[in-house]
Amino acid sequence: MATNVNGAALDDSPIPQAVQKQSKQTVDPYNVSGEVGEDGVVKAIDYNKLVDEFGTKKIDDELLARFERVTGKRPHHFLRRGIVFSHRDFELILDRYERGEPFFLYTGRGPSSDSVHVGHTIPFEFTKWLQDTFDVPLIIMMTDDEKYLFSEKKTIEEVQGYCSNNAKDIIAIGFDPAKTFIFSDFDFVGGAFYRNIVRLSKHITLNQARAIFGFNDSTNIGRIHFGSIQGATSWASSFPHIFGEDESKTVGIPALIPCAIDQDPTDFRMTRDVSARLKYQGKPYAKPSLIHALFLPALQGPGTKMSASIDESAIFLRDTPNQIKNKINKYAFSGGKVSAEEHRIHGGDTSVDVAYQYLRFFLEDDEELERLKVEYESGRMLTGDMKAICIKELQKYVAAFQERRAKVDDEAVKLFMTRRPLQWRGNPRAPRVVPTVENGDANNAGPEGEGKLTKNQLKKLEKQKQIEAKKAQKAKEKAEKASTEAA
Repeated sequence: MATNVNGAALDDSPIPQAVQKQSKQTVDPYNVSGEVGEDGVVKAIDYNKLVDEFGTKKIDDELLARFERVTGKRPHHFLRRGIVFSHRDFELILDRYERGEPFFLYTGRGPSSDSVHVGHTIPFEFTKWLQDTFDVPLIIMMTDDEKYLFSEKKTIEEVQGYCSNNAKDIIAIGFDPAKTFIFSDFDFVGGAFYRNIVRLSKHITLNQARAIFGFNDSTNIGRIHFGSIQGATSWASSFPHIFGEDESKTVGIPALIPCAIDQDPTDFRMTRDVSARLKYQGKPYAKPSLIHALFLPALQGPGTKMSASIDESAIFLRDTPNQIKNKINKYAFSGGKVSAEEHRIHGGDTSVDVAYQYLRFFLEDDEELERLKVEYESGRMLTGDMKAICIKELQKYVAAFQERRAKVDDEAVKLFMTRRPLQWRGNPRAPRVVPTVENGDANNAGPEGEGKLTKNQLKKLEKQKQIEAKKAQKAKEKAEKASTEAA
């Protein structure tokens, strides 16, 4: 059984706890746990089994090659390493990008605590990269209503407070305010969005909701109805201030939803089913496309995922460098052997080693990651060495986030959450056929001219655009330098 083979922390690395009963793996929006084997130990999540069970498609080399041809950009390391591994209709999104036809990105966050952990940032980091790559609008939904409905103790005021803080966390990832709209369900539901919520909810029966979500006679009706709110966000016609008022055109604009695989079999599969049956003036509704990521495992090891309510399970973005070091050394499950001698003979198991698994997510250098894998599996590198490298990378990542987060103020949140037209270009090599809302027309933006930006907001928007332009130029120069050196 694996333990930490670093002498300074020999007794700190956790051993997987035996549980009472053998069981199959469970993956849904409410529960994630690996299969419990005959020995009572939780196994790693079997993602191939999920692909078969959910009926999704694996992202293969052919699709990645096509992505690079169409976009002209190397796939993100999440894609190259199989961290983002599965999809529904991603090839149709590439078709639209190739033809210059519109689509948008949609993701979200259920505000349930004062701080997010690094597991929460995975879909947001990837979403930002997709936004930069495709140059398309992004809609981020803050499901404060969901967190109230699904909690027995939280108040509306409490989740609204979390909403504001979590919005700042999301903004700190580095999204472009010119093409990003963040909204709170409590504040935004109404108008075109509510019409779509009603359209969707009319086509979902109580029996279907029970079968999909596992509801019973004691479930409050707010929970039963919530799926239609989350689903309606994937329809472009819910956002006339971004895509225009002509629903005969906007119902055909699909969303691409980056998410963890546990979100697939419920809300979004249901929304795809309803979309396939709905038409507006003879025009079919576009089914949302999805692209799925693995879970970043909890510190306790495979078969788990980080929890915002369990401090010892996760690296939080508020953690200090010393807290990160202590958590990794004390709690991060090791793939090493019982003793250093045995480890040097037989090597470690990177498939279950938490420090290595975190490096798969946060270390960008493919060659260095492969070197670490070879060294660890050969036994030449001990667990303590792997943990030290992981600690350094996580400290660097969290420190950079905290620096950006300190610069996000209430005015920035207001800017991102103001109903307004967005600015995007799409594929620069294809004719632009994106419907637009011209000249920041406040009439299309909601009541009381909510689309009008203040002078401070306009200044912030321009400053952010300049920062993004500088970042893009630096990235281009770095890529050109690397290409020259390789040649």
